[in-house]
Amino acid sequence: MNVAVIITTYNRPDALAAALDGYAAQDTHAFEVIVADDGSTHETPRLIAEHAKTAPFPLLHVWQEDRGFRAAAIRNRALARTQADYVIFSDGDCVPPRHFVSTHCALAEPGYFLAGNRILLAEDFTARVLRERLPIHAWRTGQWLVAWVRRDVNRALPLLTLPDGAQRKRAPRRWKGVKTCNFSAWRRDLLAVNGLDESYSGWGLEDSDLVVRLIRAGVKHKSARFAAPVFHLWHREFDRSRLAENQLRLNEVLSGTRIEAANGVKQYL
Repeated sequence: MNVAVIITTYNRPDALAAALDGYAAQDTHAFEVIVADDGSTHETPRLIAEHAKTAPFPLLHVWQEDRGFRAAAIRNRALARTQADYVIFSDGDCVPPRHFVSTHCALAEPGYFLAGNRILLAEDFTARVLRERLPIHAWRTGQWLVAWVRRDVNRALPLLTLPDGAQRKRAPRRWKGVKTCNFSAWRRDLLAVNGLDESYSGWGLEDSDLVVRLIRAGVKHKSARFAAPVFHLWHREFDRSRLAENQLRLNEVLSGTRIEAANGVKQYL
C-alpha cells in the first residue's frame, strides 16, 4: 500500500528537524512525508528544502496563511495533496522511533484506525536534544530507561512491545484520549467523513471530533500502544481560550448523528 506521513508544524524548525531526522532513519522508506505548515515564516520552508535534498522519501511542503491555530485546515490541505492509500498523522514536535512507520503499516487493517501514544520529554532534556542534535530516534530501551530514572521523560512503559492480537481491539468505540500526534487511518475512510472539521477554532478537540465521526461511520479503534510510541518534545502550553467553545461544538456532535465534517477536506479536492 502507498503510505503518507502528515506532520503538522508551526514556527519550530529545530523540532521539525529532529522529527525529519527520525523519519529519514526509519527501517523502511516506502512512504512520503507531507509537512503541513500552519503559517510558519521563512525558516521552515528553508529547512524543508534542505532536508528534501537528502531525504530517502518524497518530502512535500503544504502551507497556509497564519490566521491562528488551524490544525484541522492544514491537515485537510495535506490530506487532499496525497493519493496514498494509508495516512499516518503526527506533529513536528514528535520524534518517531525507527520502527514507527513500519509498525503502523503492519498493524493497519481495513475497517480500523490506529491510535498510539507518546512519551513526554522534560523541558531541559528537550533543550539538550535539540541543541546537541541527539539521535533519540535511534536510542535503545536501556538509554530511555536511564532517561526515565533521571526524570528526563515522564514514563518508559510505552517502550514495551506487545504483539498484534485481539487485545488491540478491546475498545473499538473508544474516542477519548486519541490524539492526531500518533494516529493513522485509511484515506478512503478519512474522505468518507470529510476529514477534519475546520469549524473548530483554536486549540483543542478537533481530533476527538474526527474520531467520533469515524466510529459513527463504522471505522473501529485499534490500539497501537505498546508498539509505536512517539517522543514528544516539550513546548509551552497552547492558548486554550477557545477550548470551552470547542467543547460545546463536540458535545453537539456527540449528541447528534452527523458523520461528515461541516467544513472539511472536500473543498480542497
